[in-house]
Amino acid sequence: MQFVKKTSSRAKFLSIIIKLFFVLLVFFVSIFILNKIDFPAPKKTIEKIIPNENFKIVK
Repeated sequence: MQFVKKTSSRAKFLSIIIKLFFVLLVFFVSIFILNKIDFPAPKKTIEKIIPNENFKIVK
């Protein structure tokens, strides 16, 4: 007796859809969790002095 493997393109398509759904779900949940974290703003003001010789006059 010979074993016959019945494969269906529908089953493959369904498994790909399920995997894609889980990947997107993990992606959106991670974005949601990162959005809930309150990152502190920097307290020190950043100043950088740019010398005038770096500017070019364009007419």
